[in-house]
Amino acid sequence: MVFRLKERIGRKFDEEVRFFKGWQKDKKGVGAIIPTSSFAARRMASVINTHSGLPVLELGAGTGVITKAILEKGVKPENVVSLEYSHHFYVHLRARFPEVDFRHGDAFNLDEALGERRHQQFDCVICAVPMLSFPMERRVSLLEDLLSRIPAGRPVIQITYGALSPIMAMPDRYTISHYDFVVRNIPPAQLWVYRRAVDLCLPETAK
Repeated sequence: MVFRLKERIGRKFDEEVRFFKGWQKDKKGVGAIIPTSSFAARRMASVINTHSGLPVLELGAGTGVITKAILEKGVKPENVVSLEYSHHFYVHLRARFPEVDFRHGDAFNLDEALGERRHQQFDCVICAVPMLSFPMERRVSLLEDLLSRIPAGRPVIQITYGALSPIMAMPDRYTISHYDFVVRNIPPAQLWVYRRAVDLCLPETAK
């Protein structure tokens, strides 16, 4: 048991060192200096409907903490499409999860990054893009792009380190709801869920 604990601590230390190196190479693209905690990652993955038959889209995979939580939720590796902007992280992710469909590219140019899967419909979107590093109009544009790629009623879940939603309210276009405040994350993280505004018109049984 002591050995397993030391092994977990060692893996966690290696992960944080790798994340810090990636952050040094691309501070704006990474947006944090330590990886998302496993607690926050599991909460984000909890929105997945594993019975939908649709793949999951992950944005901002980093060192793979959220990817791991998605897989532990029960999603098959081939049903995870994960985008990472940092080449440093992308190379590591391909080696760590060889069966996951990792893409190296820019979330703000998603059609190009997804390539032949650009018309794919996804169950939901798990997003760790550092939204606060970008102008508001780009955040809104990205969110609406993501919402167009998932079925009515399904969520885009976003992690942020600010107190408020990183994307401004536009009730006629999408809804915003606070999902969780994860204290066991450094720094503490806020999770927000977004859905298309049209979903407000659906009966409760359809949501």
